[in-house]
Amino acid sequence: MELALTAEERQAAERLASLALAEDLGTAGDITTRAMIAESRTGTVNVVVRKAGVVAGLPVGEIVLRQLDPSASFQTLVRDGEKVSAGTKVAVVRGSWRSLLAAERTILNFLMHLGGVATRTRQFVDAVAGTKAVILDTRKTLPGWRLLEKYAVRAGGGTNHRIGLCDGCLIKDNHLAAWKEDHPRDSIGGAIVAARNAIPAGVPIEIEVDTLGQLREALAAGADIVLLDNMEPGTIAQAVKLRDGLAPRVLLEASGGITLETVAAIAAAGVDRISVGAITHSAPALDMAFDWSDAKHQD
Repeated sequence: MELALTAEERQAAERLASLALAEDLGTAGDITTRAMIAESRTGTVNVVVRKAGVVAGLPVGEIVLRQLDPSASFQTLVRDGEKVSAGTKVAVVRGSWRSLLAAERTILNFLMHLGGVATRTRQFVDAVAGTKAVILDTRKTLPGWRLLEKYAVRAGGGTNHRIGLCDGCLIKDNHLAAWKEDHPRDSIGGAIVAARNAIPAGVPIEIEVDTLGQLREALAAGADIVLLDNMEPGTIAQAVKLRDGLAPRVLLEASGGITLETVAAIAAAGVDRISVGAITHSAPALDMAFDWSDAKHQD
């Protein structure tokens, strides 16, 4: 199925595009281009990937361009989610030279960042190929960019975790610390029961643990998902064996400092899910450019 922006993601792209253009153009606009380029000059420019990677954000690039100049066109040559080699032309942009020059950097900022997220995600997905583990994103996203970054994760073959605090229950260590101040004699099980009684029906209850003893409590209390925080592959394998014996329906998720060098061993230990903050918060940009040397000029 072809990847597409959801309605919510498109709205986020519209908002971000407007903000990005406003901060770049201010109230005076592109004073350099206006001083040098005739208003009547039009042309065509290729958008080119300079380094191999996974493309993401092409619909966002079009949104940026059309906000600046509704008469301009943004023709895509590949689809988001495609892995491309260096030198690949991914889009053709047509319009007035003034519009193309003014929009260039903003379009590339979106495409390079989202392409970088998709590329880093694909590296993690490829690293766990052959196991049952899926790669999940986290809430470690740039403020305001979450929906688009999660779109880019999907483009890279990853799976979206909860969007935010509003649509998923994840009881973390700080929640437990605060809970136990008011319930000093209670256990992890009590926290799970309290969440189950308050959270809307159908929302899975996930809880973070860092020991096998805590995992045993969480399984007995009926958690739907247990997050294994900062566990080594050997301990994770023990956790999987414990889960399989006590509550095989429960999903196990590994998280905490996972890298491309460690993710394969963690997946091989048998977890169902691996959440990785690095695919969003530390993804290097995918090198891309407007290829002006191959541009076609029209008067």
